[in-house]
Order: sequence, then structure tokens, then C-alpha cells
Amino acid sequence: MASDMSRFKVFSRRAALLAGAQGLLSMALAGRLYYLGVIEADQYEMLAEDNRIAIRLLAPQRGEIVDRFGEQVASNQQDYRVFLIPEQAEDIRATLTRLGRIISLNERDHQRIERQISRQRKFLPVTVAQGLAWEDFAKINVSAADLAGIQPDSGLTRWYPDGPVASQVVGYVGTANEDELDGDPLLSLPGFKLGKRGIERSYDRTLRGRAGSSRVEVNAYGRTIRELARTEGQSGERIALTLDMGLQRAIYQRLGEEAAGVVVMDVEMGDIYAYVSTPAYDPNSFNLGISRENWQALLHDPRKPLVDKCTSGQYPPGSVFKMVVALAALHHGIITPEKTIYCNGRHRLGDNVWHCWRRGGHGAMNMEDALARSCDVYFYQVAYELGIERIAQWAKSFGLGQVFDLEIGGESKGLVPTPGWKMAMTGKPWVGGETLNVGIGQGALLATPLQLAVMTSRLANGGHMVRPRLVRTVGEGVRAQATAPENGWPRLDFSADHLAVIKRGMEKVLEYRGTAYLSRLDLDGVKMAGKTGTAQVRRITQEQRDNETKQDELPWQARHHAWFVAYAPLEKPRYAACVLIEHGGGGSSAAAPVARDVMAQTLKRDPANRPALDQLMAASDGPIHNGGGGS
Repeated sequence: MASDMSRFKVFSRRAALLAGAQGLLSMALAGRLYYLGVIEADQYEMLAEDNRIAIRLLAPQRGEIVDRFGEQVASNQQDYRVFLIPEQAEDIRATLTRLGRIISLNERDHQRIERQISRQRKFLPVTVAQGLAWEDFAKINVSAADLAGIQPDSGLTRWYPDGPVASQVVGYVGTANEDELDGDPLLSLPGFKLGKRGIERSYDRTLRGRAGSSRVEVNAYGRTIRELARTEGQSGERIALTLDMGLQRAIYQRLGEEAAGVVVMDVEMGDIYAYVSTPAYDPNSFNLGISRENWQALLHDPRKPLVDKCTSGQYPPGSVFKMVVALAALHHGIITPEKTIYCNGRHRLGDNVWHCWRRGGHGAMNMEDALARSCDVYFYQVAYELGIERIAQWAKSFGLGQVFDLEIGGESKGLVPTPGWKMAMTGKPWVGGETLNVGIGQGALLATPLQLAVMTSRLANGGHMVRPRLVRTVGEGVRAQATAPENGWPRLDFSADHLAVIKRGMEKVLEYRGTAYLSRLDLDGVKMAGKTGTAQVRRITQEQRDNETKQDELPWQARHHAWFVAYAPLEKPRYAACVLIEHGGGGSSAAAPVARDVMAQTLKRDPANRPALDQLMAASDGPIHNGGGGS
């Protein structure tokens, strides 16, 4: 009995202790709940609000790129796309498989998406597809409940109305890679693109604009319930080019499948009216994501559509360089316009023989006729007496070996060789035979079509050192790139009488017995002057010389490059053009007919004498909305 009482007392004490502990715990919990529910209520209510309120960036509209008359070169159009937010998808593979029943997703797409997911935080959207048809976009929205993590979206995307026609100038846009992130939060927006090449890249910050923001209420899945507030962004600025897109299209179509470059510029102002490189890529294909097959096709095309023939390509200028040699020789008293040099088809220097392009020779040639008929022997002798140092000096003064920074990237400097250059590159001294080669635009001398258009412009305008430009205005009428100084372009130091001899020689190129007689232009009495050029891409063997092998009998890549430079009208030159046809065979047969058609189109359109967009705006004291410049 005593032991039972003892056990009862022990049990009672334990029960009392347990009850007391429970009571204390209950009081602590109640106190904590009171603290959280009453004292800290406002703070947690605010946190709950933050959990369902999201601030989202709004991409601004990218600025337009237009031609000189306001015609769109790069604009924006509606784009339907779909993103994946990884943290909201329970099974990403399964979700993508279900989505693949609506839109086409191959294994490569799956790999790309998975690769992007692994490189970024799980709450950031990943682009699954863009450029969707409206029907597919609508189906995705209808099926949204079965596609956890999938977020349909619509917005603006870049669009190039003329596709490849001006791609080497305008460039293209694409998604930023890690090296291109510059701290702008816009670049983290799904589907946001920045400039990758050309004007799009050089003026990316100007075209990009500034982001807006939207304060939205979202549900547990991150989908927007309603917009609470919005701050509009600022659209990018408009860039107006110097191009005339009607002329650009006409030249692009004329070149067809040729590997070629054409530059047309204003000899007084420097405005570039046409800048055509063919074949070209379509910038729209890069914007929407180019396929591996198409990319490989571009890379391995022997005509090199990714290379800008106008400023990145460097070629021996051939006989179009002879005007510079002739003018320098007159200036330094090496020869007079009337003095003749006899051409028998060969020129000997030491133990070596240099050939004229005309196998039997030209006979006695004065300067005008030597230019008109492109006599090599005449220029071998003149160049040798002039010397390489003076030739190099004059070449540079006419734009060769110079970079003009058109702000499209990839501009090559070309090469004006000198004895110092050769010694630095090879450790060997310059020899006289190399001067002969440079004197006819061969050897180590390299130039771009842009440089030769500048050279021709400076000859046509009387020796004024005009510089080319592609950007006319940025925003509302702000001048861009170099324009003519207030007192005019500086003038090169040579005699007007000497220049008149060179110009007369260029006129005779298109007259009877001239190398481009069959490509002469007579447009309502307006004529052009010009010069043919044929640049060897490899040494002509004696066997080929003896057999008189024709260029069209050779493989395409073994044929000569074809050049033609021209200006018009004769009396008061306004336009200069340079035409390069890669592996065209000869300047007379391949480049001259194109140059005639290019100049005819230019004269018909006469862009220099039509009011440009900024001039129309200034006259009207307000913005002008122009949908196109016509063709």
C-alpha cells in the first residue's frame, strides 16, 4: 500500500511538470503568434504584397534605319514567340515534348534550350521559339494550363524589308553573348537583340533606346493577372543613311549572281548613294536564328557572301591606277603630255621582260592614248623613272592605303608598298621590277572599291580631298560623320592643265579605239569618262601567253578581277562609281558594261538633286513620315 502511494506521488509530480511545460510552451506560442499577427502584421503584409507584385522591364522600340529619302532599311514588326521559365516547369523535357505537338521542335532545339538553361539562373526565361505564326501562338495560349513554365509573348522584332540588298551596310541584330553584356538590364530581357554588325552594331546604343517598366500582379505561376502601373520607355533614335535604296536595289539586281562590289558616291559632298556587295546574306535569317545548314552554306560559298567586297576585300587595282601614275609623272616633269613612247608589246629591264596586255603592242603612244588604250609598256617606263617613293606618296593622297571609318566595321587599309615596307616584311631590298608592276596597278599594291571610288572622285572634282560617308543624320537632323569643311575640302597640289590631260584620257577610254568603247554612255547627251582595269590573280605562264588562253577557258577562281571606275557628267562631274567583278576576266568585258548601267541609273534618279528627308523636315518645321522612296 505504501509503495502504491509512493508511485502515485512520483506520477503526480511528473504530470505537474509536464503540464507546466506544456503551459509555458503554449504561452510562448501564443505570444509569438500575437507578435507576428499583430505587432509585425504590417511588415508581413508588405512582404506578401511583394511576393505577388512584380516589376518587369519593357523593351523600347528599336530606332529605324532609313535611306536619305526616308525609305525604311531596318524597321520593326510584330513577333510572336514563346519562352520557358525553368523553375516553373516540373519536367522540362515533358513540357517541351507537349509543346512540340503544337510547334516544330527538333533534337537540336532541345539541346540548345538545355544548354541555355544550364548557363543561367532558373528563374530567367529561355527563348524556345520566335517568329511563330499567329495560329500556333493562339494554340499555345489555349493550351497554357497543360504547359507549366511555358510563357507565350508578343513584341516587336527587327525586320529588313529588302533582305540582303544593303546587308553589308546595315548589318544585323542578335542575342547578346557573355562578352557583349554591358550592364544594361535590357540585355537580360528574353528575346532582346543588340547590333552585331554594320550600322546596327556601330550605333547600337543610339538605336537601342531606354527601357520602360511595368508593375504587375502575378499568380503563383508567375503569370500576369493585371497591370498596376506603367512607365513608358524611350524609343531609339532614327539613323538616316546617305544611300538611295531605289538605286541600291537596281544595282543589286543588275549584279545578279556575280561576286562583286559597287560604290557610287557624290564627288562634291562625299555622300555614298549606293554600296552594293554581292552575293550577300539576308540579315533577317540572323535575327530569327540561322540554321546550321544555312550558316555552313554561307561559310563555304566560294563567292564569300559574308565578306564585304567594297571595303573588306583588297585587290590589285590594275590599270585604273594608271591615272595617278600619269598625273604624278606630269607634276614631277618625268614626261610631257605630247611625248610618245613606242610600245612593241615588251619592255626589258635587266635580264627580265615585262609584257603589255596587247601582244603585238600599241605603237607610239602619248599620254592620252596610253590611258585610252591602257598601254602597259608606256606606264612601265614612266613608273620606273618616277620611282616607287613618289608613286606611293601620290597613291596615298588619292585615298589608297587609307581607312575612312564608315562606321560599319571591317574596313581594310589596303597596301601601298614602299622599300621600307618590303625590308620590314621580308628583310630584302626593293628592286626596280617591282616599281614596274606597281606602275600598272599590280605587284604588292592593294586597294578596295571604296578607295578607288574616292580616287575617282578626287580626280573628277579637281583634286579636292573629298571623304566618303554613309550616315547622313542621327535623330532629328543632327549631322553625322565628316562633312565638307566650311571652306571646302583641301585641294591637292597639282596643275589643272595636267588634270585636264588625265580627264581627256579617261574620256577617250569610251571613244573609238578606247578599251571601253562598247560600253559608252549617251543619256540625253550626258556622257561619262572612265578607266578599265584588269588585275591578275596569278602569274600568266609563257605557255598560256603563246596559246593566247582566254579567261573564260580558265577555272573561275583563276580568272582576272575586272575593274571599271567612272564619273559623270563630263562637263560638271557629280557622281563617281567604282565597279569590281571578282574573277570577271577583264575590265572591258565584265566591269565596263555594269558601270555604264550603274551610271545610267544614277543619272536618271539624280539623288544629289532630290531633297533628302532632313531637308524636307527643315522646310516643314516638323517630322515627316515617309513610307518609301520608290524605285
